[in-house]
Amino acid sequence: MIGALLLFATVALGLGALAGRWSSRPWLLLTLAATAALAAAGLAVGTGLAPDWDWRSAFTLGGQPLHLRLDGLSALFLVLLAGVGAAGTAYAFAYPIHTHSSDHGAPARGRFWWNGLLFHLGFVLVNANGLHFLIGWELFTVCAYFLIVLDRRKWAVRQAGWLYLAASHAGTVALFAFFALLASATGSWDLGPLRTRTELAPLFWLALFGFGLKAGLFPLHVWLPSAHANAPGHVSALLSGVAIKMGVYGLLRFSGWLPVPASAGWVVLGLGALGTFAGIVFALVQTDLKRLLAYCSVENIGIILIGLGAALLAPLTADGAWGRLALAGALLHTWNHGFAKALLFLGAGAVAHATGTREMTRLGGLWRGMPVTTLTFLVGAASMAGLPPLAGFAGEWLIYLGLFEAVVGHGPAGWAAGPAVMALALAGALALATFIKAGGLVFLGTPRSPAVAGARDPGGWMRGPLIALAVLVMLLGLVPFAAAPLLARAAGAWRPLAEGVTASAPPLATLARFHLLLAAVLLAGGVVLWRRTRAQGVTLGPTWDCGYAQPSRRMHYTAGGFSGTIGGWFTWFLRPARSLRRPHGPFPDRAFTREDPRETVLEDLVRPTGAGVLRISTAVRRLQHGRLQSYILYILIGVGALGLIVLFHGGRS
Repeated sequence: MIGALLLFATVALGLGALAGRWSSRPWLLLTLAATAALAAAGLAVGTGLAPDWDWRSAFTLGGQPLHLRLDGLSALFLVLLAGVGAAGTAYAFAYPIHTHSSDHGAPARGRFWWNGLLFHLGFVLVNANGLHFLIGWELFTVCAYFLIVLDRRKWAVRQAGWLYLAASHAGTVALFAFFALLASATGSWDLGPLRTRTELAPLFWLALFGFGLKAGLFPLHVWLPSAHANAPGHVSALLSGVAIKMGVYGLLRFSGWLPVPASAGWVVLGLGALGTFAGIVFALVQTDLKRLLAYCSVENIGIILIGLGAALLAPLTADGAWGRLALAGALLHTWNHGFAKALLFLGAGAVAHATGTREMTRLGGLWRGMPVTTLTFLVGAASMAGLPPLAGFAGEWLIYLGLFEAVVGHGPAGWAAGPAVMALALAGALALATFIKAGGLVFLGTPRSPAVAGARDPGGWMRGPLIALAVLVMLLGLVPFAAAPLLARAAGAWRPLAEGVTASAPPLATLARFHLLLAAVLLAGGVVLWRRTRAQGVTLGPTWDCGYAQPSRRMHYTAGGFSGTIGGWFTWFLRPARSLRRPHGPFPDRAFTREDPRETVLEDLVRPTGAGVLRISTAVRRLQHGRLQSYILYILIGVGALGLIVLFHGGRS
């Protein structure tokens, strides 16, 4: 049954990719059918309705038989891919790519590469051969690149695509070394549990770099903000909701199948805490809505890795139950972030389409003309801020429970769990401030430009995915125990903590009762407030004008001004670009001060390092000029240096 569903999905995606070159409607039907098949296969295996699926082909690809495997861990990610993929497909059906680009061939290309991306993401998730895993990994990277640069006539889009491709290939080099060394040590490209082979443990560091770069792990995130900001809305949703989770999947898969160094848990936990803090600080000061959401993805990848790091540390203690809680939280937050962030990027795409801008300072007052987009975006924002009773709180709560138990246990892991709890708490407070800023500036207040004043909700094909994802985010918050079977199967496929993986179900049931009670209280309070305002004849009026008779847009908070105070605490870390014009004379005509966020890691670390390497390589290249006598001199200098080294070592011995 599982094989038939996956075969159907493969054929449907292939036919949909070909049909999409000519018409959108057949592509829509075929792609939605394929995602439904993927969801059915993932749910069947993930909930235990069907056993783990393992299949080997009689034919070879690249000299290797095709080996596919679907277990609880890959099933959890496959369901995420199907959900976000279906929502993005319906959204893309009506998303007017051609209105933002003079390239009228972009929609047809977009449909083709979209199906290619869905196919290769699924191929990676069910692959159990290192060589084929690499092929699928590289092909989904290429498909994502062509989706990012759909509007390729814009310089910023081309730059974002180039940076994504360069960073992805740096990660692929590390993964090629990882799989090649693994195959050399085992004598086979086949992948599977090898936890007794302790000599393979150092390979984890290659996996951490390669998969961490794809996941957007800080400070390897340099490609992520520009790629997510410049891609179309549905592409950003799939990249953030699913594609970066492939890095998380790789780390989970191979830290479960292979031995890891003793320090792996400490390093992953530390990098997760650093990414959680750094990602949300950078998000807070952004003025571009989609860049803000992109940096929030960096923060949430950090949260997931805190859970994974804790799970890696747990076997070092006498009681590893807290590690099971942290692992369940990381897996649940993978789902929560995937669906909620897809919702936010789809909402941001609707805003950009309706207004023609992503700059929050130029937006405002959209709740009047875009009520559906406003409500669904605020649901996703509240979930990502970790507010109950929504999905974002559930995963973080399980991670908190695990870390608190580690601290109380007073074991060696408690020393790492304490700072991780503080990083999570600080990030939670900053995330709330970040999404208050995004929601307030974009949707509340009054319009700051004529284009914003005339904005309206998109059509049904774009509104439908927003509503569906918002409902899913609320349901995952209200009844999180519904995901417990998938979490148990996924944790069971992660070998170090295979025993007792159902420990996450009782806390989720308790949380569900609290969330349902809180939802009932909030709903009742909302009804009472609405009735009282109606009974007292309260009407809506203009925004409070602070005593000014004719308020103007210049009196609104800007995106920089809203976060200026909190952002000022972290200027040592953010290093913003400052512009200042002082007032001159008794009646100055113009004065301003401005701080623009920068890509600090990219601009202050990666680019200078790359420029230094380029200068050195250019200087070395000058030695290759074609004069034979110079080459003979190089050889003599090399032989002389080698002789001195031999003499020096001989004298010491």
